[in-house]
Amino acid sequence: MKNPKNQRYKYLISTLVTCLVILLITAILIKSMTQANIPKITFLGEVNFPTGLKFKNTEVGGLSGITYNQDKQIYYAISDDRSRKAAARFYTLKIDLDINKISEETVTFIDVTTLLNENSQPFPSLSIDTEGIALTGESLFISSEGDRKRQIQPFIREFSLAGKQLQNLPIPKKFLIQAKSGIRNNLALENLTITPNKKYLFTATENALIQDGVKANVSTGSPCRILQYDLIKGKPEKEFLYITEPITSKSNNSGVLKINGLVELMALDDTHLLSLERSFSLDTGNVIKLFQVDLSNADNIQKINSLNTHLTPISPAQKELLLDLSNLELISDNIEGMTFGPRLADGRRSLILVSDNNFNPLQLTQFLIFSTKL
Repeated sequence: MKNPKNQRYKYLISTLVTCLVILLITAILIKSMTQANIPKITFLGEVNFPTGLKFKNTEVGGLSGITYNQDKQIYYAISDDRSRKAAARFYTLKIDLDINKISEETVTFIDVTTLLNENSQPFPSLSIDTEGIALTGESLFISSEGDRKRQIQPFIREFSLAGKQLQNLPIPKKFLIQAKSGIRNNLALENLTITPNKKYLFTATENALIQDGVKANVSTGSPCRILQYDLIKGKPEKEFLYITEPITSKSNNSGVLKINGLVELMALDDTHLLSLERSFSLDTGNVIKLFQVDLSNADNIQKINSLNTHLTPISPAQKELLLDLSNLELISDNIEGMTFGPRLADGRRSLILVSDNNFNPLQLTQFLIFSTKL
């Protein structure tokens, strides 16, 4: 005969264990929900400068890329002025994130540096279209989109912090301007980033190469190529397929100006990036989206010269939407540059976005400042 007392003890122990398990699961769920409710990116404020701002005999504008020098706590921002308003150049800035309130004084221009070509001369007018900028530590890599209409090839070159050209990275033939292939005009190497370990450099086309597919439209995105360089060897190593979002527009009118493109990349590590896409249409305005990109399972398409007949079997880079600036209470300008800044007091990283005002009096040079736990 079973002992009723022992059975009661077993029942109590079983009930206690069950309660503890329930409490543990509940605690885990609450913690998980709390963490899920903490946004990955939080908007802190904006600083705007009007078109026409003068600094050291140059007009500030066309800021298409930005990079942070942690050692000196300064930023370098590249202008896409094609040596027309002044010689091709980059600006040095300070962005004070220690103050309690973001204001015009948060961002300060402190210097401007002229880029010099292989002959140690400023670049001639219309010979260059600088868009991307990335810091190695002691030097800067800068990309130029080139100009298909003028048959000027794109480039990626290294410059000293004084603006002197140091080296020229080779561009794969499939990207070069040829009769029926290569970059599209003004949709080429818009972005540039270097991995934290300084081993790799990434750039990408803003839209598809001519032989790879169509430009983005309101129905479909465009198949871009992400190009990975081995900086130790100084050579291109891999390529990956990246598909942009369709254009955000309320109109199907093909005559209305519309565009969406991959305008910036920022490396988190060797296989993970942040990407910035900018859609614009006259009826909708600018729509800016930030994605996290994973290259881990993406196919290397370096040996494929044309994607027109190869898209289906290719595994592209994976994207996860992190932020749509349309959901914030602000009007975004033509955002094209992005960089991490210093750690903030709460331990989160600062994230800086900057706009290219196209030297248009109806636009602004806009700095958007965020904190992030990325």
